[in-house]
Amino acid sequence: MSERKVLNKYYPPDFDPAKIPKLKLPKDRQYVVRLMAPFNMRCKTCGEYIYKGKKFNARKETVQNELYMGLPIFRFYIKCTRCLAEITFKTDPENTDYAMEHGATRNFQAEKLIEEEGKRVQLEREEEELNNPMKVLENRTKDSKMEMEVLENLQELKELNQRQAQVDFEGMIDRYRDLEKKDKEREKEEDERETKEMLDRALMKRLRDSDSDSEKEEESSSSQSKKPSTDKPTDILTTVKPTETQGTSAGGVKRAKVESWERSVGTLGGKGALGSLVVRKKPAAAFIKPRPVAAASAPTSQTDSKSSTADSKNASKPVTTQNGSSSLSLLGAYSDSDSNDSE
Repeated sequence: MSERKVLNKYYPPDFDPAKIPKLKLPKDRQYVVRLMAPFNMRCKTCGEYIYKGKKFNARKETVQNELYMGLPIFRFYIKCTRCLAEITFKTDPENTDYAMEHGATRNFQAEKLIEEEGKRVQLEREEEELNNPMKVLENRTKDSKMEMEVLENLQELKELNQRQAQVDFEGMIDRYRDLEKKDKEREKEEDERETKEMLDRALMKRLRDSDSDSEKEEESSSSQSKKPSTDKPTDILTTVKPTETQGTSAGGVKRAKVESWERSVGTLGGKGALGSLVVRKKPAAAFIKPRPVAAASAPTSQTDSKSSTADSKNASKPVTTQNGSSSLSLLGAYSDSDSNDSE
């Protein structure tokens, strides 16, 4: 491995390079090279498109008897990717390009054709001017007229650019930004105003609701105050007015209780519906000794009849107290008297 990396070789003193035999190769020898298609082309055999940049293993050879300013021209052989037909093209050092030679047609070469046409026209014009002086004058007149039109068009373009240059684009952008800022501020103020109005409406609604509630409470309290305060029926058994307790006799206490009962329950008049339900108990018939006198029998019978009629009348009438109280009040007083007597 070390011998292969040696840069200097040993040459003997009697070395003569002319004595080395040269390899004789044919002039039209071909080399296999790797290249890319220099332009878009279409195969004439199958119509397959071959695009620029596609890689091929091509054969390269030097064109015989063709030189351009001492530079050799090379020819390349490639095969179609579809039908394997042979396609050839060669270098064009005059135009710094490649020229299609056989097997395919070049696509998208309009610019090259225009350039070739312009060169051809220029050569024809030069040939005409050499032989015809009037043609030279005519061509110069056309050229001057064309130059004047070009100058006028150029002046119009300059004026247009100047008019556009007077426009202050920065100022326009600043004004647009100011307008946009004002619009945003206005929208923000409108949003705040709407929010404030909504809050005010909600507050007013709450105030109205609270006012209505307070009014309802006042009405209910006034109605309650207007209603008469009635004592419970059982208060007569426990509560007694201080004015009524001043009396020391049992009759005064009973009278106060009867009055409280009448105030709470009410009195039953003599003409009430319950007055007819209370029937006074008839007293027991007294034993009357018979008188010996016969004459006295008549008046006694009359008196008995009168007492019986009076008893019947009294039975039909309801029992009332001296103060106009009903029998129920008497029953309450009777029960109180019993309790007091037991005490």
